[in-house]
This record gives sequence, C-alpha cells and structure tokens, in this order.
Amino acid sequence: MATVNLRSFRKLVLENRRRMRVFLTRLEKKSPRGLDRLKLDSDKGAWLRTDCLDCANCCKTMSPTYTRKDIRRISRHLGMTESAFREKWLYKDKSGDWMNVKQPCQFLDTRTNLCSIYAVRPRDCAGFPHHTTKKMNADYMHMFKQNVEYCPATYRLVESLMEKLKV
Repeated sequence: MATVNLRSFRKLVLENRRRMRVFLTRLEKKSPRGLDRLKLDSDKGAWLRTDCLDCANCCKTMSPTYTRKDIRRISRHLGMTESAFREKWLYKDKSGDWMNVKQPCQFLDTRTNLCSIYAVRPRDCAGFPHHTTKKMNADYMHMFKQNVEYCPATYRLVESLMEKLKV
C-alpha cells in the first residue's frame, strides 16, 4: 500500500480536476454499459492502494454534517449536554446543518490520524467517502465530483475508470 503524500495529492488534483469533472459529467449524462461492475473493480483497486490512517485528509479539510442522532450520541459519549456540545464544537451553516467550527476536526489526533470518537463518530464520517455504497448515477455523481478533490481513494477510483473507459 502506497503512503499518501497530501502535498503531491493536492497537486495531482489541481492538474486533473477539470478533466475528471468533465469525465464525471459525461458519465452523469450517459453511463456506459457495465459501469457499476467497472466501478466495483476500480473501487477495490483504489482501496488496495489507500490507507485512511495514512491520510485523514477528509478529517483535515472537510466537516461532516451532524444529525440530531449524531449530536445526541456524541454528546452523551463525551458526558456533555447536547446544547453544550453544539456550543463548544459546532455551528449552523446557511442550510441549517450542524458543522464543525474548526478544521482539522477537533476529534482528530493529527499526530496519529486517529479519531478520538471513532466508535460514536457522525454517520457522515462512518460512510465517507460514500462511493463504496453508491451507484455512479445522476443522483450521486455530485458526491464523486466533490470527493475526488479530498479523498485519494475516490481520486484513484475515478482515475482507474478513466483508464478502463479510455478517456
């Protein structure tokens, strides 16, 4: 498994973001036959080359959306009231979602890339980067377009699909 150099990854993203977004937009409009099978194969290969604990770029650069259940579960785990938890760690964004006040995530140990609340982490974190469970169709393509910039596994998945589909 290759280690993830985030500086090199960011450079790759900048160099290829437009090309990947165009590719994903084409898939969104017209998916080739057998895309889900190709996606599964590419996904397996991407994870063979990606160790989340080596990277943690999602925790360093993004915020999960905290659901009501997440807030209840995490605040209880931390021995805080829900309102104290929200006041200390979260803010409400323009769309009304609860998000982290700071980045990297307050629960990430940046020395080890371990999450201090892993067992009770937000649902959003538990499912990230979401591409293992979602089909590559119009309903979820926005997720692939966003995550390709943050997650090396998603980047490698899309890169592999581009190679397989000769783009």
